[in-house]
Amino acid sequence: MQLSLPMTGKRPKAVAYLRVSTDEQANSGLGLEAQRESILREADRLNVSIDSWYSGEGVSGGADISKRVGLVQALAALREGDLLLVAKRDRLSRDALLSCWIEKEAARRGARIISAAGEGTENDDASSLLMRRIIDAFSEYERHIISARVKAALQAKRARGEKVGNATPYGFSIKKDGKTLIKNPKEQQAIRLILGLREKGWALREIGDELARRGIKSKTGKKWCTQMVSTICREGAVRLEGSDYGLHLQKDLNQASSEERKSCLE
Repeated sequence: MQLSLPMTGKRPKAVAYLRVSTDEQANSGLGLEAQRESILREADRLNVSIDSWYSGEGVSGGADISKRVGLVQALAALREGDLLLVAKRDRLSRDALLSCWIEKEAARRGARIISAAGEGTENDDASSLLMRRIIDAFSEYERHIISARVKAALQAKRARGEKVGNATPYGFSIKKDGKTLIKNPKEQQAIRLILGLREKGWALREIGDELARRGIKSKTGKKWCTQMVSTICREGAVRLEGSDYGLHLQKDLNQASSEERKSCLE
């Protein structure tokens, strides 16, 4: 298929963009090196030189453009007649609306986006445009499916009383199996103290100072800050209930490590 490019009278150069989110880097065949090889082969096929490389490492495909520093830089580097090369279209974004904006921004600069996988990126005829929109829509759909699977898996881990996220919640320890939460008697006693003082009207900072005076340490061993105390006050009653604590804890899924996400999906 012949590549459709603006007539600039000069040989086009290419700007390459790579992206991996943490879980994709661990689990998929679309790591940075695999993407790089695909892009190099495509550049060779098109007989263009790659002028610069940009990347987004550990960046979700659903992230807002304000968080896509590498992508913004790649777009800014484009000039009339240039190509923005990617291994696949979903490396740009897994948000259909954002993908459309990125494509229009490249076009506004007189450049075009080329996927090494094809995906309707070499022409702007009706069929190619339809192909790109379908691929973008399915990329966004896949992102939502993956998110739903991860949430369900983490919820199941909580229901089993297993650790979720990087940090062990205050009031609990981890069994020898490395994943099951069990009550930590000393920390449970500290939670009761915190709740009791708060019920008496103590300020968060006063509670932190009292804990320090009694030699009661935080999970990290650092001084109790008001945010730590506030978290205990908000969740303390639930933490005292037992191993079903995880069912009530609304933990940000972004705190779950890539290895934990991987274990959820196995």
